[in-house]
Amino acid sequence: MRSLAIVKTGSTMPALAQRRGDFEDWILEGLGWRRSDAVVVDVVAGERLPGPDSIAGIVVSGSHAMVTDRHGWSEATGRWLRRAAGAGVPLLGICYGHQLLADALGGRVGPSPSGGEVGTVRVTLTSEGTADPLLGGLGTTILVHASHEQSVLALPPGARVLGRSDLEPHQAVAFGPRAWGVQFHPEFDEEVMGEYIRRHVAGRAMARTDGDALLATCVETPSGPVILGRFAEIVAAGR
Repeated sequence: MRSLAIVKTGSTMPALAQRRGDFEDWILEGLGWRRSDAVVVDVVAGERLPGPDSIAGIVVSGSHAMVTDRHGWSEATGRWLRRAAGAGVPLLGICYGHQLLADALGGRVGPSPSGGEVGTVRVTLTSEGTADPLLGGLGTTILVHASHEQSVLALPPGARVLGRSDLEPHQAVAFGPRAWGVQFHPEFDEEVMGEYIRRHVAGRAMARTDGDALLATCVETPSGPVILGRFAEIVAAGR
């Protein structure tokens, strides 16, 4: 039986990873997918990606890197994703993965005009979003966790917006019938989001009150595991 591929494009903060695990662990937990039925490919470390026809689905993780840095591993992964999308393999890009997928399919990525987002944010679903297999049935608005400084500035041909927030017009996008990207992190929980808020505050030397305000609005986001669980169902149905 074909495996699910987790494409690891980076790692979380070392102290957090030691205590809570890394991106791939949170993704697999949210998917409800057994690690023995998945393959984790660390493309940053140079691990080889499998042939798209040998896997049942793909999740591309977040990263602290930037798509516009044009790292060799990132460019190669983008070309592979383009092949996988063309072959109809179910795809879900998360944050960096969302941006990389958009870039690979002909969109444009760059620094967020708003300066980016960090914290728990409200996403409003479009009419297509409320009817989408991945996002439909969650209501017209959902709370999600976000942490990004770059965004998808222009969508590739044929892409459809499924959700947007006040600062991010492309929070959720359908790149094809079985290819999705979300700028937010459905795998983050409240504790992880809190750690990213603290990192953001420290990195930008923001006032303590600003950090406290962000932490005060950080709450659990039940829609994240639902979205990951639905993607797992889509993958399992086609295995």
